[in-house]
Amino acid sequence: MVRFVLISGCSGGGKSTLLAELQSAGYPVVAEPGRRIVAQELARGGSALPWTDLAAFARRAVEMARSDLAAARSQSGPVFFDRGLIDAAVALHHAEGVPVEETLGATRHYSDPVFLAPPWPELFATDNERRHGFADAKAEFDRLVSALRQLGYAISLLPKVPVRARLDFVLGQLS
Repeated sequence: MVRFVLISGCSGGGKSTLLAELQSAGYPVVAEPGRRIVAQELARGGSALPWTDLAAFARRAVEMARSDLAAARSQSGPVFFDRGLIDAAVALHHAEGVPVEETLGATRHYSDPVFLAPPWPELFATDNERRHGFADAKAEFDRLVSALRQLGYAISLLPKVPVRARLDFVLGQLS
C-alpha cells in the first residue's frame, strides 16, 4: 500500500504548487521542512540558514523531517511530503560528509516511486527564502537522484506540464 509519498527534486521545479493542488484535492500534505526552517530563522534572526550555516540548517531539517514522519503516522491513506528526510540527509552529507545511510538508518521511509521535479529553468525563481541560483539547484537535484538510486528507490520524473496534469500523473502512477 502506498503510504508516504515523497515529492522532491529541483528547487523551483513546481513541487510546492503540486503539493498545494494535492491538498486542494483532499490529500494530507506535509510542508517542506526547509522552507519552514528558513521562515523561522528569518523571523527570529537565526543563522541556521542554507546560505549562512548549511550544516546547522541540514541538522534542523533532519530533526523536522523525522518529526513530520512521526506525526504523519496518525494519518490514514497516502500522505504527500514536500521534500523530506532523504532531502535533509543529502543536504547533511553535502554540508558535513555524514553518510546518507547513517542519517536515514535501516528504515525505508517513503513508498515507491519517489516523484522528482526535474530542473525547469523557465519556472525557477529566487525569493527571500530561496536565494541560490539555478546551477546550485541543478547540483542539488543531481545529488538527490544519486542518493535515491543508491538507496534503491524507484524514481518517477514529473512531466513539465500544468499543475492539474501533474496531479493526474502522480495519482495515475499511484493507482
